[in-house]
Amino acid sequence: MRFREKKRIDYGAEDEKDNPPEFVGLRDRIAHFTWPWFAATMSTGALAVVLGNTPNTFTGLQAIGKVVFVVDIVLFLLFNALMITRFILIPRKLLASLHHPVEGLFHGTYWVSVALILNCAYIYGNADTGPWFPKALEVCFWIYCSIAFIIGVFQYSMFFRLERLNVTDAVPAWIFPIYPLLVVGTLAGTILPAQPKGPSWNIFIGGVLLQGVAWVVSFLMYAIYMQRLMTGHLPSPATRPGMYVSVGPAGYTAAGLISLANQAPTFIGANYWTDSPSRDGDIVRIFGIMSGLFVILFAYWFFFITTVAVLAGVRKMSFSLNWWAFIFPNAGLTLATIQAGKVLNSEALNGIASALTIILVIMWFVTAFFCVRAVYRGEIMWPGKDEDRTMERIGRGWKSNRNNSEARRVIVRDDFS
Repeated sequence: MRFREKKRIDYGAEDEKDNPPEFVGLRDRIAHFTWPWFAATMSTGALAVVLGNTPNTFTGLQAIGKVVFVVDIVLFLLFNALMITRFILIPRKLLASLHHPVEGLFHGTYWVSVALILNCAYIYGNADTGPWFPKALEVCFWIYCSIAFIIGVFQYSMFFRLERLNVTDAVPAWIFPIYPLLVVGTLAGTILPAQPKGPSWNIFIGGVLLQGVAWVVSFLMYAIYMQRLMTGHLPSPATRPGMYVSVGPAGYTAAGLISLANQAPTFIGANYWTDSPSRDGDIVRIFGIMSGLFVILFAYWFFFITTVAVLAGVRKMSFSLNWWAFIFPNAGLTLATIQAGKVLNSEALNGIASALTIILVIMWFVTAFFCVRAVYRGEIMWPGKDEDRTMERIGRGWKSNRNNSEARRVIVRDDFS
């Protein structure tokens, strides 16, 4: 394992300026621990949520889900420690990483990881806690929603002011700044059963509003991404797993809408909005379920489009952190299928959901293996090989002297495509 620094590197030397060094120290490796690593905790948390909701269960499945949840928490704490260490070593990289044209897009994965931890906390901890737990979840829900909305405004504002991304390089990762809001609907639907009448209504409305803005922003990004696919070229084989990110917005939106709608009759009164003989909650339930079903097949369409693209380039694929997109967006598709099977009482959909769950488990182990292998071999978390490699002359580590804007665009294009 190339881990220890065997020789001192002259970062100003002409022969080192364009190529990553052969050997580096631990400090230099930590200096290149980037936001996309939280895609791993996103995927692990999403898998734990799916295991806790899958329709066809067996003895011990809940225990397996709890183990996955614990692994997710351990990874999240470890990644937090590494990220804090990175910014202590190079403080200027904190702000730079938030609007960097590649790394900055993945900052949203951190907050999605938080939302999935809250989901799992209810799924695996609600039955073993006291009356304080629903109130704690309510408070955490609103804190999370506030932060996620601020992130969605703040990051896009920085990209609009400080960066210039090419439409020909458009990728689903452009959705990531709004991704933390895309999981609000599923989070609200998860914690609603434990909430009293007043807070449940507020959470329901908040979930619908925030899911709505996230879906509309994502839909705008879909249009740009489709333009790239129609007029440009597919991403490079190594980054094609990232195309699965396009599955997530439709999947999580469908899952959130159906979950929220299915619970509407329990806290929406008979004549809350209308004087109709029908209960208003039942009207909302029907409308919400139909809206979710309207979207869900769109997620499957992107799933199959991406699968064909990945299979076409599988022989040329090398590992990148984009591989974690095999799991977390497709977990949203699986959750939507689970919710659809529940409201339609469909054994066929339940079977599809179980099959997708098994595939997610297999892909998690495959991706985790190649991720650990890549770290061991110095293919990631290595100067000049990560998403932050265009942060010229910021602090410690390998840096390119090619600081003209054209060279920067070339490197960014290579990361995206």
